[in-house]
Amino acid sequence: MTKAAAPSPGRAYAPDGPYSWFRLGIAMLLGTIGSVGMWAIVVMLPAAQAEFGVGRGEASLPYTLTMVGFAVGNVVIGRFVDRMGVAVPVAVAAVISAVGFAAAAYAPSIWMLAAAQLLIGIGTAATFGPLMADVSRWFEKQRGIAVAASATGNYLAGAIWPFVVQYGLENGGWRVTSLGIGIFCVVTIVPLSMLLRGQAPEPAGGAGFVPKPKFTIDLSNRALLTLLIIAGFGCCMAMAMPQVHIVAYCADLGFGVARGAEMLSLMLAAGIVSRLLSGYVADRIGGVKTLLIGSVLQGLSLLLYIPFDGLASLYVVSFVFGLSQGGIVPCYAIIVREYLPPREAGERIGIVIMATIAGMAVGGWASGAIYDMTGSYAAAFLNGIAWNMLNVAVMVAILMRTRTRRDLALA
Repeated sequence: MTKAAAPSPGRAYAPDGPYSWFRLGIAMLLGTIGSVGMWAIVVMLPAAQAEFGVGRGEASLPYTLTMVGFAVGNVVIGRFVDRMGVAVPVAVAAVISAVGFAAAAYAPSIWMLAAAQLLIGIGTAATFGPLMADVSRWFEKQRGIAVAASATGNYLAGAIWPFVVQYGLENGGWRVTSLGIGIFCVVTIVPLSMLLRGQAPEPAGGAGFVPKPKFTIDLSNRALLTLLIIAGFGCCMAMAMPQVHIVAYCADLGFGVARGAEMLSLMLAAGIVSRLLSGYVADRIGGVKTLLIGSVLQGLSLLLYIPFDGLASLYVVSFVFGLSQGGIVPCYAIIVREYLPPREAGERIGIVIMATIAGMAVGGWASGAIYDMTGSYAAAFLNGIAWNMLNVAVMVAILMRTRTRRDLALA
């Protein structure tokens, strides 16, 4: 079996080669470690709310600021990746994230905790969109499955870290847990990032060759990017309701925080399967069609949360929800590479990812605010379904205006 060559900053590698798969493995590991910044606050939310004595809407602010930092970080760090590669930006981001976790551990108020989470969000961003953009440059034939696989690190984190954080809450409290996570991130991510210093491969056509997009559309690049931003915001407004509030929802129903953490892990474990399957499908039918399938299924699974609120049924619905929505966000990175030129891929993917994270941030806050107003999450689920319908409408519009190069040749 051929082994991947040791990474060397001055050496060029072929796309889809052994070193490409080696980088993909490192990217998945980095995503699994670094994405703790997204999920730790979800499990810590009830404890922080109780300590600070605030309402559900205010307690959601730290998560919202995490997503704001995550959104901005995907764009800013994506630009650096376009210009200098991924290794150094990821290492610097790990230090930023560690500082944020340390600041969170000593936060005297919900507002200071939210400010610390902003730093955590920026640091966490480096292990999501920028890594997907980097991986997309190392694959041509199997780009869909590779990009989707790189994004599974985010959900592997969601499947693993809630148990770790819950253990920390029970044995040391949320402040000690936050400090420990920050230390762990910086001592693992920095050395791992240095394994990604290899020079990006040239396109199959050789140096100077600019590959044509797989699909064409009778819209400008800016117009298409705008539609993807709208779609990304809408789908993640819907996605935020279960992901952000499932732990608190279970606590309200009397099932306890631990059961909610288990459901979140189950949801995200199913999302891993969904992401890999979506990448496989996208390589065959394209990113838009794959995303549309996932979005329709997400809307249907959200609807199931309303009538089924028993413990066993919530486990089942959370599993179905994870299988439905897991592959949606990576499809945006695939779509960008299928429709737009490869230059500035990191920034463009970062912009669309920023829109999805903005949807998660606003959706997480809005669901908490709706709960405070109504005393129930039913209206929040309906709000998510409405936003999901917007995403479906945009994807249908893009699909209707899409043409392959073969279609153009026959026209």
